[in-house]
Amino acid sequence: MQLRTRGWIGLVAVAAGLGLVGASLIAGKGPPPAAAASDPALAIEVAPEMVGSAAPVAAAPAPAPSAAPAKDERFVIKRILPIDGPIRYGDWHWDEAGVPAGPLVITVDLDARVLSVFRGGYEIAATAVLLGTQEKPTPTGLFPITEKNADHKSNIYDGAPMPYMMRLTNDGITIHATTVENGYASHGCVGVPAPFAKKLFGITKLGTPVYITRGKMVGVGDSLTG
Repeated sequence: MQLRTRGWIGLVAVAAGLGLVGASLIAGKGPPPAAAASDPALAIEVAPEMVGSAAPVAAAPAPAPSAAPAKDERFVIKRILPIDGPIRYGDWHWDEAGVPAGPLVITVDLDARVLSVFRGGYEIAATAVLLGTQEKPTPTGLFPITEKNADHKSNIYDGAPMPYMMRLTNDGITIHATTVENGYASHGCVGVPAPFAKKLFGITKLGTPVYITRGKMVGVGDSLTG
């Protein structure tokens, strides 16, 4: 989810016909056509002023506009951290001073290679990240954190250390601490600098939502969950 301004949505009107009034209805008070008079069920009394004119058609009322669903203000973006320029590998920022309590949301933009942390709609942290390769890509979607382990070691990659692990999928995709440097990649995980990972681990809970998108553009006033 790109959150940077830095570098990087009757009435059905049925004309009541005058029925079988004949081909040449005589105006005035003359008798009705023979065809109509021969069968009382078909006889229609027509006012003189209606002869030769169509019956009035009721105007269809305009459809009522549908009300847009109200935004949940807890997830509306209220602040983006004032970071100058792109966030480079190894860089991270954290500022939660004065930010009120609120639900935590983590976003990851694969194009910008940036992870952001929002509390009650206020961005409180952002960091450059390592991501997967084309062979082992980082997936997109919504992933609640399902497990946390500060001293986790991989049971897939020969016990490789994955400090401050926050699990996103059952097949091994996590957020965890690593060395975030240019030229490196993960096996699909979201790697963040160790000091950042420690702080993030300390505030997340099981169920904290992580939105991973590719180049989605949103800004102040937009919903994090929309």
